[in-house]
Amino acid sequence: MSNLLTRTISGVIFMIIMVCGIYFSEFGFAALFLFLLIMGQWEFNRMSIEHGYFVMPKTLTTIAGALLFTMVFLWMRFDINPSFILLSFIPIMVAMVVSLYEKDKSAYASIANTYASMLYVSVPLTIANFLVFSDGVYNGVLLLCFFGLIWGSDVGAYCLGCTLGKNGKKMFPSISPKKSWWGFAGGLMTAIIISLVLHLTHVFTFGLVHSVVLAILINVASVFGDLVESVWKRYYGVKDSGKIIPGHGGILDRFDSTLFAVPVGTIYLLCFSLL
Repeated sequence: MSNLLTRTISGVIFMIIMVCGIYFSEFGFAALFLFLLIMGQWEFNRMSIEHGYFVMPKTLTTIAGALLFTMVFLWMRFDINPSFILLSFIPIMVAMVVSLYEKDKSAYASIANTYASMLYVSVPLTIANFLVFSDGVYNGVLLLCFFGLIWGSDVGAYCLGCTLGKNGKKMFPSISPKKSWWGFAGGLMTAIIISLVLHLTHVFTFGLVHSVVLAILINVASVFGDLVESVWKRYYGVKDSGKIIPGHGGILDRFDSTLFAVPVGTIYLLCFSLL
């Protein structure tokens, strides 16, 4: 009961911060996502690379990720020359050179994880800029709708999974023993219902078919995002990526679904010129 109360309180606070940070201001959005990006990369590196190894490359790739997000933000908000986005690759090249001077080469193979952290965390969070800007004008509603679909899917999956999925067939028992096909169905149905409501209330300005397809894509991507992080944690023998959110774990534990759902949903909308 105590843990449930902690999870509930921290979850509500977390949701309020997310909604306020995204809805009211582009600068609140930028500050929030930069924080998530930096913390997410730090958690990934801490989990996958032994303490004391590749300190400078880890720092430089985190700087590269933050620089990538910042340059894309400035391009879409203030219409700066998009060529400046290429500046984000300079810290990566410096990190490669610096890694040559690491004394202990026995763990050199794990240097790739520092670059993976940028691809896994920074690039998906940077893509969120495409959801909130249109011709330099900021509107965070669509991004909040994405989170509504992701969070709603989680709730639907949990409810149906706990009631009907306990003895049902598991999706990936070797990776996540608790995930069942009943839970997946619950998450999918919830996402579709939320998307239909957003369409009927004209929050989604695109057609019914696109609204339903978007819900399905976000739900499926969310599930795979969760499973991918579970594989990483299982491989490195950690329960949570961090402890920053009491009762929930780290940033990656809360945003593992987002790191897949946001790019997939954004790419779909871009492909059909819906952004």
